[in-house]
Amino acid sequence: MSSPVARERLPRGFAPLIGAQFASALADNALLIVAIARLHERGDPAWWAPLLKIGFTLSYVLLAPFVGALADAVAKARLMSWMNGVKVLGVLGLMAGVHPLLAFAVVGFGAAAYAPAKYGLVTELVPPARLVAANGWIEVSVVFAALFGAMLGGALVAPALLQAAPWPALQALLPTPGRLGPSMLALVLLYALAAWLNLRIPDSGARYPRSARHPARLLREFVGATRLLASDRDGGLSLAVTTLFWGVGATLQFAVLRWAEERLALPLSQAAALQAVVALGVVAGAAAAGRFVALGQARRVLGLGVVLGGLMAVIAWSPSLTVALPLLVAVGAVGGLLVVPLNALLQHRGATLLSAGRSIAVQGFAENSSVLAMLAAYAALTALGLPAVWWMTGFGLAIALAMRALRRSARRGALRPSGAAPRPAASCAPDREP
Repeated sequence: MSSPVARERLPRGFAPLIGAQFASALADNALLIVAIARLHERGDPAWWAPLLKIGFTLSYVLLAPFVGALADAVAKARLMSWMNGVKVLGVLGLMAGVHPLLAFAVVGFGAAAYAPAKYGLVTELVPPARLVAANGWIEVSVVFAALFGAMLGGALVAPALLQAAPWPALQALLPTPGRLGPSMLALVLLYALAAWLNLRIPDSGARYPRSARHPARLLREFVGATRLLASDRDGGLSLAVTTLFWGVGATLQFAVLRWAEERLALPLSQAAALQAVVALGVVAGAAAAGRFVALGQARRVLGLGVVLGGLMAVIAWSPSLTVALPLLVAVGAVGGLLVVPLNALLQHRGATLLSAGRSIAVQGFAENSSVLAMLAAYAALTALGLPAVWWMTGFGLAIALAMRALRRSARRGALRPSGAAPRPAASCAPDREP
């Protein structure tokens, strides 16, 4: 018997949104592996690898007060297409010899403006009763992109491919230092596909009042929006959990690579496949959450955060790949079950209290600030030479304790009750021509 969560069909236009999201995120994840390989090719130190993600994420934090208003000011699908064009410019810069940190930061600029438009479009296209299912699809596409992106990135830097015909001949035609030019060209084509798919998403019909354009006023509005969402009972709780989760996920992406190299003696091209193993678990967890967890049940999954941290600590001491693989799948599944319902709850409360673009901008600022802080700590510990096994153990236990504290806070009702407050800045109701 089908679940009540899965009865309604998702609206027209959702399929091309999923396709565009998948193609763009696939290229992002593959580019990270290619950029790490480029750092290795240049002889840069190992602790520079997490700096790639820091540079990528910095735009999310710095531009957060402005990208929400931008996403509400123009057609979101068109903006997403433009931002894939910005990502193409970043890859072309890498091909032209620009330092990987700078080139990847340009790609991050495009991604920072892309995210509020993408998630805002979900809230415009999908009714509240279907938000968990829609987020399940979005997260499945994100994780499949991480899965195949890690595999694609590993393949694009594998020595066997770089030496096989016609790769060297194609490299000779490209004005690119090193041997990774054809790999970067493949990613340019993938971003171009994503831009084309964005243009096939129909207009949602949602319109918003013109917002302030002065940076100081936008900043004040953003601070007020952040306080409003954080002080809401359901909005504040879901914001805290997703903020913690995405910081963990971004750091684990690098920690697994280093752990696999140190503990299992795997090269980069094979270690990248372990990210895909975690992604498989997230796909299963996100799909299950989208099908069986209703929006009103989102708070019930909080206990899974404690399990997630504990599993990370256990994985760190896995003696072999045979033991580690099922644990990595379990980490992904628990993460998917945890984040999808709470992300949907956060989007629903954000769209109720604020507007689609502004609420996603607040969410992006919080989550990516967490990513920056955790990656900075990881880079510092890597530079100091702390073994990955100890770092992952402490990290996992800290996450378990933090999630336990959030769960207890939610049970006590520490945050003020949620109300169905109107959006102060904009209406998300479609403004259609007569």
